Amino acid sequence: MHIAIVGNIGAGKTTLTQMLGAHYKWDVMYEAVEGNPYLASFYEDMERWAFNLQIYFLNSRFAQVQQIRSTTYATIIQDRTIYEDAYIFARNLYESQIMSERDYQTYLLLFNSIINTVSQPDLLIYLKADIPKLVSQIKKRGRDFESDISTEYLESLNVYYEDFAKNYDHGRLLEIDVNNMDFANNAADFKFITEKLDKELFYV
Repeated sequence: MHIAIVGNIGAGKTTLTQMLGAHYKWDVMYEAVEGNPYLASFYEDMERWAFNLQIYFLNSRFAQVQQIRSTTYATIIQDRTIYEDAYIFARNLYESQIMSERDYQTYLLLFNSIINTVSQPDLLIYLKADIPKLVSQIKKRGRDFESDISTEYLESLNVYYEDFAKNYDHGRLLEIDVNNMDFANNAADFKFITEKLDKELFYV
């Protein structure tokens, strides 16, 4: 199976991906954040680097999907998906007038060509989190390039995530509200998630 976790910056995707991979003995595929040559530059000058960053992420995600689908006998859990690149981040950059019309249309042409060649995840797990939770998590992990992320930027992304979840039609979606959870340190919270996942995967 191909299972993927989606959610805003700071929602806990990477941590949960790691924990579920260990719990179920699944192969894990992380988002390419460390070593990304555009991310720090993007947060310093979004208009200049928005297109470059989105193309980098799109290519990285496409390579991941190809790798996932070539792995026949394993279950893989993925941190973030190719859909978020287009439907949330690129869309937000365009509608916020950070990405130009020309760059956005060029991006969509490439995305639509790619999306016609890949298969959707068997299950999408959406981690829903409000701004205080996101800000707290971002501060806790202390990445320098994330220190200047504004609450306005996070709020706009949350709007698109909600729209994405509401209209997602590429397969099954499991929504988990993590606002009052600390699944990394609270065993009961993690058990709550695995029980929901067990029902979704093994009893349907």
